[in-house]
Amino acid sequence: MGEPSRHLRIVALRRLREDHLEALKGIAEVDYFEELTETNRDAFLSALEKAHGLIGGKLALDEQMLSKAPKLEVVSTISVGYDHLPLAAMNRRGVLLCNTPDVLTETTADTAFALIMATQRRLVELANLVREGRWTQHIGREHFGTDVYGKTLGIVGAGRIGAAIARRGALGFDMRILYTASSPKPDLEKAIGARRRDLTQLLGEADIVCLVVPYQDSTHHLIDAKALGLMQPHAALINVARGNVVDEQALIDALDGGVIRAAGLDVFAQEPLAKDSPLAIMDNVVALPHIGSATHETRDAMAQRAVDNMIGALTGRGPVSAVNAESCRRAAGRTDKREEGTGGPGE
Repeated sequence: MGEPSRHLRIVALRRLREDHLEALKGIAEVDYFEELTETNRDAFLSALEKAHGLIGGKLALDEQMLSKAPKLEVVSTISVGYDHLPLAAMNRRGVLLCNTPDVLTETTADTAFALIMATQRRLVELANLVREGRWTQHIGREHFGTDVYGKTLGIVGAGRIGAAIARRGALGFDMRILYTASSPKPDLEKAIGARRRDLTQLLGEADIVCLVVPYQDSTHHLIDAKALGLMQPHAALINVARGNVVDEQALIDALDGGVIRAAGLDVFAQEPLAKDSPLAIMDNVVALPHIGSATHETRDAMAQRAVDNMIGALTGRGPVSAVNAESCRRAAGRTDKREEGTGGPGE
């Protein structure tokens, strides 16, 4: 891998500017698919069979397709999350997976805090009151919101994004910060006075609960009817993680029954959200179309990171951010009988 004399091929799918494509063409022949449709699916699969790299957003790749791509060495996704990709199969085959952490941390934290502000002050509901011509008298208590300043913010998953949300709350709004994490975060505790709690404690203490955990088997429906029942009746749930971290029917029931007061959601179990979902029309829900990283600056930076990952991996310089480099090294050792660290994807 990484030999400049060999003929490399890359399949690129969605979200790439011309300068990004030109950079990839500097090291490989590129088959570019602006979108994947029924009419070009066969051409995509044919290109994938000959490809050394696959790059793009919302990548269409499953275990069966992976088995028909014998030359594939690198998958570079324009996202932080990779639960849509067959990681276990990629590990077995020694296919390196690269993602784009860091570059979307701050913009996703902005989105989370926008949802906090919107749910607490009922911004969408009251803006619609004006838009629809129903603002006919002074606002009374039935339309009052809730202060954000000084409240208790619970962060479920204190990684990069969770820490960025916590800093906004503590430094901008003098909020008391609680967090869950697999290990303590002493820097966060020292910087803003954050306190670690288990999930049960956090749900019971927080005025606002913000979900920022990765989606995996252990976090599927992490927030279910039981968890919602532990929250305070005035509390709001914010989800910028993955839709399936929350049991949506349990959430609808909790919102409808007054178990919690509000929810701010940027992610859903099914996307786009079904038109007949109650979450789309409930007054105490702010629903966004998965815009966590949807700014010009961030999406361009994500694409650039994905391109840098691909070029680095295929030329031997090494990617900027790899998910499964160690697994690929082990796979390379099994298949090539090489010593650890002497070759294979991601080195």
